[in-house]
Amino acid sequence: MAAVAATRGVGAKLALREIRIHLCQRSSGSQGVRDFIEKKYVELKKTNPDLPILIRECSDVQPRLWARYAFGQEKNVSLNNFSADQVTRAVENVLHGKA
Repeated sequence: MAAVAATRGVGAKLALREIRIHLCQRSSGSQGVRDFIEKKYVELKKTNPDLPILIRECSDVQPRLWARYAFGQEKNVSLNNFSADQVTRAVENVLHGKA
């Protein structure tokens, strides 16, 4: 995963405040998200040490990436049946403000 730091400055149009990843511990639709967390989470956190990154596991939940921005605005992206590489691209898009 390319080293991407979140834009959180005052000049950012919508400053990223938090990322949440929801997934199921067992479903096949969440497998790519589980692989992403195992392989890429540490690098993502090292690149963005001040950005809260929350992992939420719940049985039978559809995998989804949530981004919370300034002023309480939120955007989300479905991660259902994504590969780990596709999840990586979705996270990078959120970090670049393209979600």
